[in-house]
Amino acid sequence: MLVTGGTSGLGAAMVTALTGAGARVALTGRDEDRAVAAAARHGAALGLGMDVRDEDSVERGVERVIDRLGGLDVLVNNAGIGMRTVNPRFLTDPQPFWQVGPDAFRDVVATNFTGYHLVAREVVPRLLEAGGGRVVNVTANHQTMARRGFAPYGPSRAGAEALSRVMAADLAGSTVTVNLLLPGGATDTGMVPDDVPEQARRRLLSAEIMAAPIRWLCSPEAAGVHDQRIVATRFETWLAERAERCGGSE
Repeated sequence: MLVTGGTSGLGAAMVTALTGAGARVALTGRDEDRAVAAAARHGAALGLGMDVRDEDSVERGVERVIDRLGGLDVLVNNAGIGMRTVNPRFLTDPQPFWQVGPDAFRDVVATNFTGYHLVAREVVPRLLEAGGGRVVNVTANHQTMARRGFAPYGPSRAGAEALSRVMAADLAGSTVTVNLLLPGGATDTGMVPDDVPEQARRRLLSAEIMAAPIRWLCSPEAAGVHDQRIVATRFETWLAERAERCGGSE
């Protein structure tokens, strides 16, 4: 399994969940030393440097993952950067879109949107050739995509979600499935400004909210599940509703 952006935040929580379930996982980050150090904290994980913005880096990274793990069956597209890289006070002092610099805009879009395409285009043909696999694209709430002061983060996540739907349509009927996974609210990660009031911070979700759904999406129980948008905060409800629908159709 490959989890991009697995050095911290949601990515690290998903790596912990997957390695804890016995999976062989490679995690990536832009800085190889940081990725290796993060992997060491998980014990069974492999850490690699890979810049999802750069197609050559992605090609080399995926080849290294396959070589080191002996194959690849799951891609978790998670690498992303948040609004604090554009405006460190984005929650308390929203910045209008016309004040966002072009370089900052391009970097967020290249990471959060284009990066999903570059990694998937490298991985999916290999999955198809190997006989099948799974892609999980991490995204965000629809409210975040259109929130005041959230350019370019919101649009980048909207693009990733639309891209995921296109991926799913293109792969319909194939041996590769594509699903979306999102926390369901703001999470307590490095993307949150340091000056967030403690009362507000206590309301943030733990990154561990992603553990149960990512384990399930990578498990035999999720075989054939395709083009679903799973909200982690509603995962148990979603599972129950799905079981009821499936039971009713049998």
